Amino acid sequence: MPISNINFRYFKHNMQSIAALMPLLPESNLVRRPCDGIMIYSFATTQAASIFREVEQSKTNSIFIAGGPHPSARPDETLEFFDYVVTGEGEETLPELIDVLQKGGEPSSIRGIAFKKEGSIIFTGKRDNIDLDRYPPFDPRMMHSSIEISRGCPFNCSYCQTPQLFGHRMRHRSIDVIARHAEFLRDIRFTSPNAFAYGSDGIHPRIEKIEALLSALPGRSIFFGTFPSEVRPEFINERLLELVSDHCANRTLSMGGQSGSQRILDSINRNHTVEDIIIGAERCLQHGFIPVVDFIFGLPYETEEDQLDTLRLIKWLTGKGAKVHSHYFMPLPGTALENTLPSPLSREVDRMMGELALHGKATGVWSKA
Repeated sequence: MPISNINFRYFKHNMQSIAALMPLLPESNLVRRPCDGIMIYSFATTQAASIFREVEQSKTNSIFIAGGPHPSARPDETLEFFDYVVTGEGEETLPELIDVLQKGGEPSSIRGIAFKKEGSIIFTGKRDNIDLDRYPPFDPRMMHSSIEISRGCPFNCSYCQTPQLFGHRMRHRSIDVIARHAEFLRDIRFTSPNAFAYGSDGIHPRIEKIEALLSALPGRSIFFGTFPSEVRPEFINERLLELVSDHCANRTLSMGGQSGSQRILDSINRNHTVEDIIIGAERCLQHGFIPVVDFIFGLPYETEEDQLDTLRLIKWLTGKGAKVHSHYFMPLPGTALENTLPSPLSREVDRMMGELALHGKATGVWSKA
């Protein structure tokens, strides 16, 4: 088998993970279909079915390796189609696995993988989380991307895979490393589960750390606290908004709200209140920012009254000038809600969200397709 060929399967939604991994395998290629050699995939649950079908139908002479949120949470399912699964972070594990495969070594010597041997699934154990500064966020010779500034999350929202994949301790790239890679970007954008938690433990903001970061990037188009990052509502304060206003180009802020029902916020372990969402949005608007607030419809145990509470909050927000981005609940493997089903959507909510979307005040998906 020509395992000297190392190929990353490119999808629009896995660009960030590929950008982080390609510098570690500098002779690798980006491909849009299976090729002979080593085929590396990174994917989430929403892409899993189509990727499994693609691999199953492939006629290539390949070794298939999978990583990312879905394979890490469902290695047994993934190994029905793939030869190896890299669980958790791949920066250390993937290059070691490639090296062993190319040299004909023993994969069981590598921590952080799963594979089948004589019909049984072998798990080689969990690796420690990496030091982000030891690995570049992207290779400027191959791919320009947003800069991942933080990983991990101290919260334990019951629908979210982030702490299961990256741990509960928040880790950050240093300002020097971020600034060095920012030189390759025309528009500087960041990836973080909570941009306003940069430099902190993820619970208590460190405003001086964010000020130092933004001050190290003068004269550039900086977008902070907006897609592909978001901010938690209780982190939004006057000083942080002043810093973003002074240093950054964005006039929107992406805020994770998730529900207008306090009962539901408590049940999914969001650790903030409905009032935090309202105060955060008001502060954004007072400083000239449009808050773009995320909501999830169909959360388990959500009643019609809970959904109407969310709808009332959405109508208040959009009436003030905010926008909303909605999601329809999907149970993700490895989360506390993985074995639950979405709650049925109220007709009134469905109708009103459709009207808001027609007027450009709401985007996303709020009901089952």
